[in-house]
Amino acid sequence: MPVTKQYLRYVAASMWGVVASPKAPVVLLCLRGVKGRYAAVAAVEHVFVWDLRTGEKLLVLRGEKHEVTSLAASPDNQHIAVGYSDGTVQVFRLVTGEVAVVFSGHKSAVTTLRYDHNGMRLASGSKDTDVIVWDVVNESGLYRLKGHKGVITHCHFLRNRNFLLTSSKDTFVKWWDLDTQHCFKTMVGHRTEVWSFAVTTDERRLITGSGDNELRVWDIQYKEQKPEEEEPPVKKPFLEEEEDQEEEQQQDVEDRLVSTSRVGSLLRKGRDRVVSMTLDPTGSILACHGPDSQLELFRVCTEEEIQTRLKKKQKKLRKKLKTQAGDPGEDAPQVCQSLEDEIQPLCCLTAAGKVRSCDLLLDSNGQLKAFLVLHDNAMETITVPTNEKRPEPSVKARLLLPGHRSDVRTAAFSSDNIAMVTGATESVKIWNRSTQQCIRTLTSGYALCSTFAPGDQQVIIGTKAGKLEIFDIGSGSLLQSVEAHQGALWSIAVSPDKRGLVSGGADKLVKFWDFELINDEKFSSTSKRLSVSHARSLQCDEDVLGVKYSPDHRLLAVALLDNTVKVFYADTLKFFLSLYGHKLPVLAMDISTDGTLLVTGSADRNIKLWGLDFGDCHKSIFAHDDSIMCVQFLPRTHMFFSAGKDGRVKQWDADNFQHILTLEGHQGEVWCMAVSPNGDYVVTGSHDKSLRLWQRTQEPLILEEERESEREKEEKEFEQTLAAGELPAVAGETSGEAGMAGKKSIETVKAAEKVMEAVEIYKEETGKMEEHRRECDALGKQVPPPPPHPMLLAYGNATPLRFVLEVIKKVRSSELEEALLVLPFSYVVDLLQLLNSFLTEGWEVELTCRCLFFLLRIHQGAVTSNQVLLPVLDNLRKNTQDRVTQIRDTVGFNLAGLQFLQRDLEARDDVTFFADATERFQERKRKKKRKERAVLAIRT
Repeated sequence: MPVTKQYLRYVAASMWGVVASPKAPVVLLCLRGVKGRYAAVAAVEHVFVWDLRTGEKLLVLRGEKHEVTSLAASPDNQHIAVGYSDGTVQVFRLVTGEVAVVFSGHKSAVTTLRYDHNGMRLASGSKDTDVIVWDVVNESGLYRLKGHKGVITHCHFLRNRNFLLTSSKDTFVKWWDLDTQHCFKTMVGHRTEVWSFAVTTDERRLITGSGDNELRVWDIQYKEQKPEEEEPPVKKPFLEEEEDQEEEQQQDVEDRLVSTSRVGSLLRKGRDRVVSMTLDPTGSILACHGPDSQLELFRVCTEEEIQTRLKKKQKKLRKKLKTQAGDPGEDAPQVCQSLEDEIQPLCCLTAAGKVRSCDLLLDSNGQLKAFLVLHDNAMETITVPTNEKRPEPSVKARLLLPGHRSDVRTAAFSSDNIAMVTGATESVKIWNRSTQQCIRTLTSGYALCSTFAPGDQQVIIGTKAGKLEIFDIGSGSLLQSVEAHQGALWSIAVSPDKRGLVSGGADKLVKFWDFELINDEKFSSTSKRLSVSHARSLQCDEDVLGVKYSPDHRLLAVALLDNTVKVFYADTLKFFLSLYGHKLPVLAMDISTDGTLLVTGSADRNIKLWGLDFGDCHKSIFAHDDSIMCVQFLPRTHMFFSAGKDGRVKQWDADNFQHILTLEGHQGEVWCMAVSPNGDYVVTGSHDKSLRLWQRTQEPLILEEERESEREKEEKEFEQTLAAGELPAVAGETSGEAGMAGKKSIETVKAAEKVMEAVEIYKEETGKMEEHRRECDALGKQVPPPPPHPMLLAYGNATPLRFVLEVIKKVRSSELEEALLVLPFSYVVDLLQLLNSFLTEGWEVELTCRCLFFLLRIHQGAVTSNQVLLPVLDNLRKNTQDRVTQIRDTVGFNLAGLQFLQRDLEARDDVTFFADATERFQERKRKKKRKERAVLAIRT
């Protein structure tokens, strides 16, 4: 019997290199009573809370495998809601960093999140064109609002009305009445997508931004609802007249609730679309930006500032008329209020890169802090003195060090496995592997390949301009820059004897370089520095994409643009083999430690294994769903890793041509990969700006078990798709304006199965107990009871009735209604009787009432027509009223006690905790009148 080959599992060790992902907005947090210091940003699948003063991570809110697409902080700064690309919303506690609530209702990525002013409700908009309102306290969904035909871009709760405003890419802004879950008004004044909007603090102005350079300003007029006194008109006989009547009734409903009219437009300096709009918490400053680096600020004036400005204009007008035609007297025209008097341009800020999101904070001294997330993986803080007439912004801080500004294109390990080098467009960074801290940042050209020089004291970089750049790590200085190639330098490889290196470029040349030590007074007067000198060249027929030495220094493999790999003798450069079979160019290759195998990865998504004895192709494997960017053998083995543009990293066994493991985590194309010399670590760099370290553990991995887990995962995803009923969203096809917030998933189906199993166990156990009681009565003595069900023992030897309640309590609150909806009606009948027993015992009254009301609402017809349930319903009515009245009395008693304590504290300390705002307003009015009387007395 053959021995099963065992492998050791690689797991994700750490992720770093990300400052802020641009897909989610930046959110300022007030932690520990400090404002303007902490900001929460998305970092691929995690959320980082940065301390902007020290540039350190204060907290990491860890996600699973889906990318963060939206953020929103609760008004009390105790929680933060995070939306993901799979449609789920998680609410984290900022104190502990733990997940408090999980909401699952959207079918695609969440695009916007918004709390109401109390923090009790959360609205989420998604790419599936739906808006869902969640109850954060009850941890459940309230309703789903369907009406938009495009991606939801923004939403906002009104403070004084129970209204919700939503905007979408369908060019509409909709007003929803949350009392009736009805869209009572649709604003159609936009020609392109509405990307964002803002509502002023007094909720009298609505500012919308779309695909042009105009910010449209709308006036909002609220109207009180009055009962209709007149009788409804008689229906008209013709269909067209009925449709006209329905339109008139709809317009009447809109006008009765709210009416909007366009006031004017604010012209932006940017010509592109609006990306986002933000109001500071005081509502005084409005920030707007497009896809460029310009951030435009507008001042939203208060009513007092507007009146002061109008008085000044009126005074200037009278003075002007007086000089022109004498004293106009009372016939002088009155100055009308315009949009310029309400919203004034403040200044335009220029950031260091393209702005993706911003948040504002205005302090009591009039200093405005704008916190920006840039497209190039950086954060910037700009301070603007708003009290000055011409404010001069100043850059206060930039968060740049923890990552690259562009995609990482190359990575390499040092020979001692301690340091790593990564290169991007603008710089090269040296990292400590154990702490993931940046040791050095070296300004370089566009790095395409890199390696550590022998001794690990220098780093050699190949750039897109064709240069070989040698950097000294200790001093962080550039030692030498050599014009190596006329085109891009795609690959370099150090010779096995450590005496030189070889480079291949787009000029069809393979060049050989020798290491040498030279005296350089600029570098040091006592020691020599490393340098390279050109030794010889090899002319090729096509552009050279890769070069690689065999470990025994006998062969040199060269990958060319004509889809082939040429193998030469390293000493004489005599042609040895030509490996052909790929349909597209070979982008990566590597040779095993024993020099017998060569692996190639191509843009045709195939991996080919070649024998270097005769050049035969051992195996061709369809490995990735997109181009393969890197392959590398594990030292002293025939196992290798591959990575590609599909975002996956895979491990393979070249002896039996089997796929071992898939490492998932990257949310974009994987551009580079490096394996440590001891094989314990693998580092990868991706388009999502993240660097990920994978570590080899001592956990054995068996292929059969891994394939089984992959199959189970695929089956689970397929069942999830079937359970959710995910069909392609067709624009405009909606069954109604409101629906259930949750969605059917595999978790809700499993929860329903657990409830049904609990009901069956209850019936079985109660049957056993009844049979045992009859047996005791028949024998006239006590008989040992039957052993309880193992599930009852698992729940602490609970009673069957208590066991059912515990199973219902373990169902996630946000999935409870969907789980109850799956139950067959036969189980609903049994569950209603159990709910009656729960109410009789006084157990979990709120949860019991929630289940009861939902089941009665869903199965109303079947329940009321069932004669068996009539006495149960009568008992339910009585028990529910008694228990709810008891809870109401308890709450009222507690409230009265708290009010008594409040009055006692106020009387004891002679301090009014909750001063009446109306009284303060009246006091200000009295002071103002006294001041006006004093000024009038002085004038007279």
